[in-house]
Amino acid sequence: MSIPLIQQLRVGGYLLKQKLRGRARYPLVLMLEPLFQCNLACAGCGKIDYPENVLRRRLSVDQALAAVDECDAPIVSIPGGEPLIHHEMPQIVRGIVARKKFVYLCTNALLAVKKIDDYEPSPYLTFSVHLDGLRERHDESVCQDGVFDKAVRAIKILIARGFRVNVNCTLFTDHDAREAAAFFDFATGLGVEGITVSPGYDYQHAPRQDIFLGRRQTKRLFRDIFSLGRERRARWPLNHSSLYLDFLAGNRTYACTPWSNPTYNVFGWQRPCYLLVDEGYADSFADLMATTDWQRYGTGRNVKCNNCMAHCGYEGTAVADTLAHPLAALRAHWSGPRTQGPMAPELPVAESVVTAGRQLDERLHVPEDA
Repeated sequence: MSIPLIQQLRVGGYLLKQKLRGRARYPLVLMLEPLFQCNLACAGCGKIDYPENVLRRRLSVDQALAAVDECDAPIVSIPGGEPLIHHEMPQIVRGIVARKKFVYLCTNALLAVKKIDDYEPSPYLTFSVHLDGLRERHDESVCQDGVFDKAVRAIKILIARGFRVNVNCTLFTDHDAREAAAFFDFATGLGVEGITVSPGYDYQHAPRQDIFLGRRQTKRLFRDIFSLGRERRARWPLNHSSLYLDFLAGNRTYACTPWSNPTYNVFGWQRPCYLLVDEGYADSFADLMATTDWQRYGTGRNVKCNNCMAHCGYEGTAVADTLAHPLAALRAHWSGPRTQGPMAPELPVAESVVTAGRQLDERLHVPEDA
């Protein structure tokens, strides 16, 4: 099991409380972005595509902890940018841990060994190290040689020092199943607690736009990965619900639930999610939840969302489905995702999305039969 029992119980208790209260929309993971600045310039990330004055901005300790309290999600993921650049990150993490929230501190690990003494091992703290594959693949993805070896060294040191360590992997168009499976084998052999995996989402501001998976490609890739043997797959500590993995393999029709992973950063509460960066901001979490037009977003509703199957949009959906259908989740856990037969239908596409897609194709000069 890739998630410790204490985390399963606390998160399970939180979910049960929301269900008993009859809440249809509630946060599961707060995406807390304390800065956009990074010490890498990855091909698939547009976070550093801000002017220098924005890249220098930081959330203060008080701002970060106020957002944690306001949202009150049981899990806080701290992406960036590179969070370890932030000089007050140790205080932010200590404050979140003191609140008994589970922190996933996302890092490319280039500063992890240097900063390790600033943190204390805790069941509430996980270092989530970004690796997009084995050496050649990862260094190509981050556009810098030698990063893979430094990250692997940092992982080994963090584990030896008693920290919880997770690997965060994004898959792109030229990944194939055997390569991805070999990476999962390698990460499992490192002794990491979990592997978070997600199909790459096409950030509008990313330097490259030719590397992102479409939905059909994503489903085919994950079916191919999961078909490489049940025993091998069972060893991988994939840090996801069984129903989300079943969704990635094309076996479930899910709508996105962006409110389950709200984002707070240097601009405020981002609408509607971590991945869409040009939709505006709310002044408070309550305002975000009450005034965001959630019906405008998700596959079939917004052309920007059409290829997204990322865990920050759909893991919350799968978790809610697990609560509603625990036997189905248990079956998916024991048998693994189905890799043969017809795929689940897609959500119907709104006419406004069709029109927007055609307009986009016309601007990009995409032929109708593409």
